[in-house]
Amino acid sequence: MKIALVGYGKMGQIIDEIAQQRGHDVVARLKETPTVESLNNADVVIEFSNPEAAFKNIKFCLEQKIPVICGTTGWLDKKPEIEQIAIDNGTAFIYGSNFSLGVNLFFAINEKLAEMMKPFCAEYNVQLEEIHHIHKKDAPSGTAISIAEGIIKHSDFTSWKLEETKGQELGIFAIREDEVPGTHSVYYRSNVDEIELKHSAFNRKGFALGAVIASEWIIGKAGVFGMKDVLGLS
Repeated sequence: MKIALVGYGKMGQIIDEIAQQRGHDVVARLKETPTVESLNNADVVIEFSNPEAAFKNIKFCLEQKIPVICGTTGWLDKKPEIEQIAIDNGTAFIYGSNFSLGVNLFFAINEKLAEMMKPFCAEYNVQLEEIHHIHKKDAPSGTAISIAEGIIKHSDFTSWKLEETKGQELGIFAIREDEVPGTHSVYYRSNVDEIELKHSAFNRKGFALGAVIASEWIIGKAGVFGMKDVLGLS
């Protein structure tokens, strides 16, 4: 498979390494906006850039009918438009707030726990916490938002907010600390006990591996998908 990497920071470099280990050919390593020539006839694009560049990058690649795997967060207000572009061009798109296999299993467990806890919402207060390295630009993280959305789906919460849970707004504490790759926790606290669901990433390799696995899965498909589809969790 021929892979174009759009966004070649720390994540792009790790994806490059893992893609080659899995026998793929990385045909483009781009730090700038892609062009037809620079994509070099890629079979799939893996996009890890920044919130300001992501929409333009993804739109261009989809318009060239190249499937896109995107892990950039902080631009999701335009995600419905991107999904429609993928459909209109008969290609495929996967957005993942986190491509780690462990995190996506965490998402599924989080939804199940939220469903189980709903009858006990009067006894337990819910709070989210995410910790990332000081270089991360968006807060809360895309992963934390996905976790919050999973809880909202199975509870009486109507939205999420930064800081402490208040009323029908589910709270997310966003902490920026040292070089932490990513730690996400969900707490259900009562007056007598606490249930904690936690995922800690040790490095970025888990995110990179998941993105490459998603790019392998998407070849030959058309439509909008997620990691639940890739992992058979839907």
